[in-house]
Amino acid sequence: MGQRDEQGRARIIDFVLYDDLDPNSLSTGIVRFNGRYFSELWAICEARGLTVVADVHTHGRGVAQSASDQAHPMIARSGHVALIVPNFARGTIHRPDVGIYRYCGGGRWETIPPRSRRAFFTLGL
Repeated sequence: MGQRDEQGRARIIDFVLYDDLDPNSLSTGIVRFNGRYFSELWAICEARGLTVVADVHTHGRGVAQSASDQAHPMIARSGHVALIVPNFARGTIHRPDVGIYRYCGGGRWETIPPRSRRAFFTLGL
């Protein structure tokens, strides 16, 4: 969760875990988030003055989007970012190793290439 500036850049400020909202979301080994829990997410965003700017999940190998990832964006709004962390987020993960995908609407995604990931997603205080 975070805020967007006038140029559309997002700053991540806080987070909420899938299973903090939907206690069964991780029970099958993949993320299956029940849409009825979005109302709780929106309430948290409103209380904190934030909006959802990205979602994060892991894959066992690689960071390519699965067909399910592509077909079911967590937030189906242009500009939403999906981050995929490899190796189930075990061990040291470097920023260029994280898959970054921006939803363009209409079922289309933009893949941020590895050489652009460091500039696209910066870390700092």
